[in-house]
Amino acid sequence: MATTRLTRTLGTPTNRKKLTASMWLKKSFNGTEKHFFGMGTSGGYLDFRFANTGELELYHYNSGYQFRLTTTRKFRDTNAWYHLVFTIDTTLGTADDRFKVYVNGVQETVLTNRTNPSQDYEIGANASGNTISVGNYGTNTNNSFDGIISHVHFSDGYAYDPTPFGETDSATGEWKIKTSVTGVTYGNNGFWWLKDTIATTDHSSNSNNFTVGGGTLTKTEDCPSNVFATWNKLDWGTTYFTLTNGSTTAQSNASVFTYGVSTLGVNSGKFYWEVEYDAKNGGNRFPQIGITSTQTTNTQYELGHYANDWCWYINNTTSTLRNNNSDTSWGNYYQEGDIIGVALDCTNNKLYFSKNGTWQESGDPSAGNNGISITAPSSTPLGFYFPAICYYDSTHRGTFKANFGNGYFGTTAVSSAGTNASGNGIFEYDVPTGFTALSTKGLNL
Repeated sequence: MATTRLTRTLGTPTNRKKLTASMWLKKSFNGTEKHFFGMGTSGGYLDFRFANTGELELYHYNSGYQFRLTTTRKFRDTNAWYHLVFTIDTTLGTADDRFKVYVNGVQETVLTNRTNPSQDYEIGANASGNTISVGNYGTNTNNSFDGIISHVHFSDGYAYDPTPFGETDSATGEWKIKTSVTGVTYGNNGFWWLKDTIATTDHSSNSNNFTVGGGTLTKTEDCPSNVFATWNKLDWGTTYFTLTNGSTTAQSNASVFTYGVSTLGVNSGKFYWEVEYDAKNGGNRFPQIGITSTQTTNTQYELGHYANDWCWYINNTTSTLRNNNSDTSWGNYYQEGDIIGVALDCTNNKLYFSKNGTWQESGDPSAGNNGISITAPSSTPLGFYFPAICYYDSTHRGTFKANFGNGYFGTTAVSSAGTNASGNGIFEYDVPTGFTALSTKGLNL
């Protein structure tokens, strides 16, 4: 939801001295300020945001900061889901207890700055007629959140710690989501939104439904209990790619060979993903789709240049397989709008490509026939393979819309979901037998 905001108009608040906000977020940005929740404008603004240097910040501004908290810790992981809980109770006698921020069940206590509200301070932004927003704050339309948001709870007039919304997994010790929340009172303006669907319906008893205030609201299979691969914002190559739609869409923005890789890599198992190539053909264009196990800092790096890279690419009217800087005429020419399927078999060290559901060069990943032989992951420099893309054009910009199983190419849902025996992920075409989506659940199947 790169520029998507969900909004509604507040009614009469239950208690302007207390509130709780809980939500799960997956970022797809760094280096820029982004807002993800808040309200205003009459009586000031209440804003929750990530600063451009990565710190988490909560503040209430009304002719100056009435209270403000900024973490020292920077949040830069674009593969992880964060559970954020903000609780405010200005009736408390101890100033530092009046508002708290929790991340994955643990209170943030190491802070760059902190301005406490006065005792019994009333949050002016929580006022009848004001706009509350998920994906930004109030009526603001700049610097909207870029990423994924799930299970948003807002309690008007009640202060809770994280335990109603999350819990520690007894087996792994990790903080995990509670999909069934009990014991929470929401108050007049409270709501529970984004529970398992993208419907703007409130799942509390209040019926405080939202409307889409901007952008396109899309559903994804990516969730706190099953994290799917995306293009990796932290990889150097994405300096030359602009990432949107939760880092599933990558558009080149430099006249050099630039590549990007996924957030998740694999060294065993069988995985399938799809990439829609979406740029004009002709001229000196080199869209490349494949895999890599090479680490490089060369900004001229071309996918398929090294021994542990394989890609299928086109140039003008030719279709080519590249590995170790060697080209072989291969496959059928693809063009704008075509969907390239990639099947990576790390059990038998084979790679397959399909065009719009047709496996190329008589490949049959289900049967293990006619695949491209690749180096065993254990013998590669990184020990893992990563989905990868690369593009070069001096004037045009190539766009790659990945479907790692979330069921969308950019903001467009798959038109006719194929079969998937693993039950993990939604794809345009049939997933080969024995293959699954590249996600944390898929890694453990």
